[in-house]
Amino acid sequence: MIDTPSLITFIVYLTLMMAVGVYFYRTTTNLEDYLLGGRGLGRWVTAFSAQASDMSGWLMMGLPGAVYLGGMPAAWIAIGLFVGTALNWRLVAARLRVYTEITGSLTLASFFEERFKDPTGLLRTITALITLIFFTIYASSGLVASGKLFESMFHMDYTLAVFSGGAVIIAYTFLGGFLAVCYTDLIQGALMIIAIVVVPAIACHFAGGPVAVMTAMSAKGIPSSLLAGGGLGITAIFSAAAWGLGYFGQPHILARFMGMRSGSEAPGTTAIALVWVALSLAGAIAVGLIGISLFDGLSGGDEEKVFIHMINTVLGPWTRGIMLAAILSAIMSTIDSQLLVSSSTLTEDFYQKSIKREASEREMMFVGRASVIIISIIALLLALKPGNTILGLVAYAWAGFGAAFGPVVLAALFSRETTWQAALAGMLSGTIVLVIWKSLGLGAQLYEIVPGFVANATAIIIVNRITRGANEASRRDFDEVESIIRSFSS
Repeated sequence: MIDTPSLITFIVYLTLMMAVGVYFYRTTTNLEDYLLGGRGLGRWVTAFSAQASDMSGWLMMGLPGAVYLGGMPAAWIAIGLFVGTALNWRLVAARLRVYTEITGSLTLASFFEERFKDPTGLLRTITALITLIFFTIYASSGLVASGKLFESMFHMDYTLAVFSGGAVIIAYTFLGGFLAVCYTDLIQGALMIIAIVVVPAIACHFAGGPVAVMTAMSAKGIPSSLLAGGGLGITAIFSAAAWGLGYFGQPHILARFMGMRSGSEAPGTTAIALVWVALSLAGAIAVGLIGISLFDGLSGGDEEKVFIHMINTVLGPWTRGIMLAAILSAIMSTIDSQLLVSSSTLTEDFYQKSIKREASEREMMFVGRASVIIISIIALLLALKPGNTILGLVAYAWAGFGAAFGPVVLAALFSRETTWQAALAGMLSGTIVLVIWKSLGLGAQLYEIVPGFVANATAIIIVNRITRGANEASRRDFDEVESIIRSFSS
């Protein structure tokens, strides 16, 4: 039987999201507006949008599910992510904002080409291809999450549930572009943080308090220590914490840095973002731990519904609808970002670059919106594959971006002499090693992002020694950025 109050809440929430999309459809007039919002985002919108687009359905479903099964050792994922978030905001945000404005770049692929002065176009093309492949996988994880949510709430067929959740996300992204995505992310981020803090607090009381939770974990043989009583190997800890390496290469997060009003906004924005991340990750861990004492026998992918079960158990019907909408918010806030970045890649880096260089703004806007539909269809088809878990799909896509782009982004921002050949070699090496490592099943021993990231960085260093250094134009851009960055602190 359909939960009527929850259904009404959902309809109100989805109507609001669509209204935002329609509003920004009317105000978005050119490609820069559609892809980067005219580079006019303030601190709160930038912070909430960056982190809401980062912390997807895996925050509300995947991570609690991992903690539910594995106990406290799974929290190393959260620790690694927090450290990675802090370093990304501190090292990358301001520099990338300044650099992309100086180089006139709207996408990560165009930034790499302009930053390293690649005369061949290979760097841009390879970046675009990698972006499309891993974002399609990433977006499919969100559709799996939405399918599980709708399936649990309304007792819908899984296939119908996937299509129902995807339809609204696609619609407002299609209409409103970057600003619709960012302002819906602001709303969604606020709703997410309320849910992930309030629900486990109520559930903890419902379960009998922290002592009762710890007792239940002990009775079930689930470790309550980060080190699992000394039994957790260093490799397992390193694999979990290595999630933090992925931050430097995530195009949907980097796009928020590009869209900031100014690089000088970065310090204040960083503080807002880190508070949000700390609270949300702590809440997700708490959901998994408390769920151990409340629910028995969740496995085979059902463990990722522990937050849904918790909401249904401890909250009343109307409040339940609002909190379940928060889970949908987490899912939507990431998929919309991924669809938009994929759209910008197809529009800027393929259509205009390779098909029609003289395309009008109107034509480019049309292509951008059509690209959202194309990527969405492919992601929907992947999401329908039985047996896919949210965290599994996210882990692979996250590692793909981190291994392919992370060291290249850092080299672009901090190395004056890195050449386009070195950047390309690093990108290809990281991606190839990651795919081989995963294909051989070695990810179970060591998360594939680690060998991929190391291979990328090593290739950059080696090829930089072989090539003769960056050209003069590249050096001038680097020096100009450094000068601007220094002025922020003076």
